[in-house]
Amino acid sequence: MPDPALDRPVVDPVARLSYAGVPFLPGEVGGAPLPLLHRWYTEAVADDRIYEPGAMVVSTVDEAGQPDARTVLLKALDADGLTFFTNLGSAKARQLRAVPYAAAVLLWHPMYRQVRFRGPVSEVSPEESVAYWTTRPRDSQVASRASHQSQPVGSRADLEAMVAAEDDRWPDTGSTDDVPLPAWWGGFRLHPQTIELWVGQRSRLHDRVLFERVGDGGLDDAARWRRQRLQP
Repeated sequence: MPDPALDRPVVDPVARLSYAGVPFLPGEVGGAPLPLLHRWYTEAVADDRIYEPGAMVVSTVDEAGQPDARTVLLKALDADGLTFFTNLGSAKARQLRAVPYAAAVLLWHPMYRQVRFRGPVSEVSPEESVAYWTTRPRDSQVASRASHQSQPVGSRADLEAMVAAEDDRWPDTGSTDDVPLPAWWGGFRLHPQTIELWVGQRSRLHDRVLFERVGDGGLDDAARWRRQRLQP
């Protein structure tokens, strides 16, 4: 017989949260976006309610033009943009190489803050990939080498056996260079053309401020960004 529980909605359409974010102060968004982004990120790191402040949803499109999205870890936020790393054989890497544009979202829900980014994407240099690779824990390096990301695997046991075999290939001397960077692993940088900062407020009167690029220049160059407040 049908399970009556399945007829009930999973999400309560009546449930409501009263957002109470810290509103923008007068003149707070009058310059370049980078200082404000750095401040928000630093505050997210310091907030014990946020376990992974660098968790960022990155959206791409596949060869059929269908959207795709997943969460990655933001590894750099500077004047050039947002950087993350991945297996270059993964679905996201293949899609970014075919259509080098992406959208990304950082969401710090306990703080009622969200940042949206859109723009072209480029691959980082091999030197940058090596520099980041050597900061990773050995176990993460080994797992990255062993995994053919986005490809099928027979079982969890098969995956663990692949990792164990890869671990055996590289003697552990305690050096960050013990496990070399594989040719199929690297980074991408999103160069935002638009950046929207969002703060949740009561009665759905959320604060939204949009930065739009108006010329060549970094996220730290106030002259290259147009700012405007958006209705919620």
